[in-house]
Amino acid sequence: MEVVLNVFRVILFLGLVEAAGAANLPVANPYLADSHNAMAHNDPAQQDAVLLSGPEGPSRALANDEIQYLHTGPAHFGQVVSGEYEDGRRVFWGNGIDRIVKVDYDTYTLIDEYPFPGAEYYTETRADASIAKFEATNDGFFAVLHAFKEASKLRDLANLYTVLDRDHTYYIGSKTGVITAYTDEDPADSRSRIIKKGVFKFPEHITGPVMGLSMTYDGWLIAATEHGYIVAMKRDFSEYHSIRVKHSEGAETKATKPTGYGWIRNAFAIDERGGIYIASQQHMHKVVWTGEGLSTDVADGAWTSEYLNGWGHGTGATPSLMGFGAEDQFVVITDGEPQMNMVLFWRNDIPEDWQGVSGAPSRRIAGQLPVNLGDKSLTEIQSEQSVVVSGYGAMVVNNTPRNVPWYLPERARGLLVGYLGSNPDHQPYGLQKFQWNPDAQQLEYAWVNADTSSPSSVPIVGMGSNLVYFVGARDNQFTLEALNWDTGAADFHYLIGGQRYNVMYSGTAIDEDGRIHYGTPWGRVRLTPKTTPGK
Repeated sequence: MEVVLNVFRVILFLGLVEAAGAANLPVANPYLADSHNAMAHNDPAQQDAVLLSGPEGPSRALANDEIQYLHTGPAHFGQVVSGEYEDGRRVFWGNGIDRIVKVDYDTYTLIDEYPFPGAEYYTETRADASIAKFEATNDGFFAVLHAFKEASKLRDLANLYTVLDRDHTYYIGSKTGVITAYTDEDPADSRSRIIKKGVFKFPEHITGPVMGLSMTYDGWLIAATEHGYIVAMKRDFSEYHSIRVKHSEGAETKATKPTGYGWIRNAFAIDERGGIYIASQQHMHKVVWTGEGLSTDVADGAWTSEYLNGWGHGTGATPSLMGFGAEDQFVVITDGEPQMNMVLFWRNDIPEDWQGVSGAPSRRIAGQLPVNLGDKSLTEIQSEQSVVVSGYGAMVVNNTPRNVPWYLPERARGLLVGYLGSNPDHQPYGLQKFQWNPDAQQLEYAWVNADTSSPSSVPIVGMGSNLVYFVGARDNQFTLEALNWDTGAADFHYLIGGQRYNVMYSGTAIDEDGRIHYGTPWGRVRLTPKTTPGK
């Protein structure tokens, strides 16, 4: 029977590969939760695009009963959606600084929470007091001071990267080199409480905080550390393999700023054939999971390619995959130039007749264009977000604050688009999309929208509605914005409200029923707009 089941799984997997390639989508990973959002950036391709339809207009203010707010404690930047349990229900899993929460998919009410041992527990009373201060004023020196105090607790954020597998096991990577698995006390019951299932501690020679966590298409957990180590683990932690990527010697001393600006700064992408795509401060790397171990050998398809890094801190982007099936296939980042470039690398073999891109440091680079937001006078722009990819399109958001106070140090500028992001004096404007032209074999500019603001939100493309959604701001109020993915034109926006609904660097998510989710400094928000007549 097991042999028959394995054959069936292979046939099903090959069918999914073919269907996904035809739809310009990565194949679904059969070992992840059966949902469109099983991990950070939704899936191993890290595109921030899903084959779902989100809400539609027209523009209006949402009513109170169309906005669900749930206190979860601070730094719940993301959440994941489970597959169906045996009882036919789904749940949301999420975590922040002080706890894991499990939330009912239908009612958006708390099922259970698991406080992290030793972590300070943040009450809703404390959250409401902080929100009230920002609501009173989010402008001027004292607002910046309050934002600084609030941001100080983020130093304790150790559990940013998570993965939910098909067996409802929730894996969390920490900055202390520990991967912890949590699950349900009763695996068949979506209502049961959260329990710890297992712990994997990296050996002493594998150093650095965990900067990403994902899963291969044959069910191995993959983690990367800030110091350049890649670790593959069985899901029950009974076996592991590790390797160090090229050029990582001395990475322990190459952090130019606090954690988050180290040698590896972000998560990574994985393809269905075991390619692991990870960016370091100067290079883009492909490490290969062979099914038996990790390889940096060219003979196994691995490669390393330099990219431009004029500001010295490397890319702020998590690599995203573009192109599937018979399409041209790339891995996409923004580079480390003060005025960053959109950069596409050939993912597999470089075409034999490829002449390279003028000014690019590597022949593997297929496209390299500066992000200019339509302003030819622009000389500096950097982002701390992954590139949003759907089809051959790639979009980047401007997160550079305007009118930075003279007294604010450079490293604290993120406060202005995070905690104070709706303030018109600081909020940035502008989104820009690029497009790969397969006929001309070149990267081209597609569109610029200079009139819409996404202060710190990570956007998502709802491919079913052909809209890109993100949390923006207008008149010091937070909004849900929707742009046409093909043209960049504003389609509609919903007014959400004040500082309770600050997006605070959270990813925008679409659940299986087309509802929008995102995180706030103290909780999670779900938008449930009523159907508009005529739509």
